[in-house]
Amino acid sequence: MSKQLASVLTTVNAPYSEKLDGAMLACCLSDIDVAKQHPGQVSSFLGEVAPTQQVEFAAAYHLPVDDLKAFAGDFAAWSGESYPLAV
Repeated sequence: MSKQLASVLTTVNAPYSEKLDGAMLACCLSDIDVAKQHPGQVSSFLGEVAPTQQVEFAAAYHLPVDDLKAFAGDFAAWSGESYPLAV
């Protein structure tokens, strides 16, 4: 895992006792029902990780950027938050 991807996971997992690995975070970012089981980490990813790093993470886990943007919009609507990548 690259240093940048490790940094993403550190940011996302820092305040939580249950740690997500890259594959599980990617799963959360592609399935709103799974994301709702880990709302803090998903919100941290979408709100605290720089958009460029979000796109790099998505590419590393074969998530199309357009799908990530659509997911960010769906998660924002569900959570009531706003995120830079939300469309």
